[in-house]
Amino acid sequence: MAAVLLVEDDALVRRGLQLALRRHGHRVEVADDGEDGLARFATADVDVIVLDLMLPGLDGFEVCRRVRTSSQVPIIMLTARGDDFDVITGLEAGADDYVVKPVRPTVLDARIRAVLRRAVGSSDGVRVHGGLRIDTESLRVTVDGQEVSLTPTELRLLLTLSRAPARVFNREQLLEEVWEQGYLGDSRLVDNSVMRLRAKIERNPARPEYVQTVRGFGYRFGPV
Repeated sequence: MAAVLLVEDDALVRRGLQLALRRHGHRVEVADDGEDGLARFATADVDVIVLDLMLPGLDGFEVCRRVRTSSQVPIIMLTARGDDFDVITGLEAGADDYVVKPVRPTVLDARIRAVLRRAVGSSDGVRVHGGLRIDTESLRVTVDGQEVSLTPTELRLLLTLSRAPARVFNREQLLEEVWEQGYLGDSRLVDNSVMRLRAKIERNPARPEYVQTVRGFGYRFGPV
């Protein structure tokens, strides 16, 4: 059972998802706009946020950005369209996953359980690569001695790549291992997460030392 904060302005959709997620065993807190969502997040014990992007007033993109200033709680965004702009903007704001509406409750439940599993790290100790140090037990990441804050998806991506330095992972393998879902080749999740991860751990994201592109194949972890 997870403590879910559902932020959705459509009353029928909100009530339907709330009841369905409760039937799946989750405890669900609801909010009907962005301001209400932020207020409830500040006072509730939340495991995951399910966030509609097209909210009145403070939209889901801004809610996501504000949550990310203080928390790495997993965020699943709901979008009425699966177009590139919504998805990429939402991921860049810090979301971990997205679901296109109308969404089946069983699919949303599976996504919630997946992001929560991904938030749990491995237990093989400390990995050191140049100035990058990854503690897989405490889930702390430092670069040149300075701690960096990663979202659960960014951390999972880094753990996956760094466990096998020099191995080339194609996008389909990363979608399966990091997101634990079949995304039918939707590489936007991988590419945008790599971009955000590089911005946080690379000295020069344009010339990455750690998360390296292998053109035509995918990504590998360096230095090799």
